[in-house]
Amino acid sequence: MPTTETPISSPAGLARVTTTTETHGAPPATEGQTLVSIIPGERLVLTVAEAGELLGISRAFAYELVARGELPVIRLGRRIVVPKAALLAMVGLAPQID
Repeated sequence: MPTTETPISSPAGLARVTTTTETHGAPPATEGQTLVSIIPGERLVLTVAEAGELLGISRAFAYELVARGELPVIRLGRRIVVPKAALLAMVGLAPQID
């Protein structure tokens, strides 16, 4: 099995972890599967700053939207993250989950 280096978020942004990956690709999509379940290793959440960058707004405005309840977030302890699926649904790029 080949090994690859995967960047890990850290304050310095320099940490790396070596992981082992299988050589076969992702299985084909079946009805009812989501993109998240098809692509292993993809992050499910973004930081507020990353979400703001994707939306083309400033970090400060992204946090303002969070405070106003206009940007969907999950609080994990003191950390605030934006679910990727909710962000895509918010801008109309993914079907909304009822």
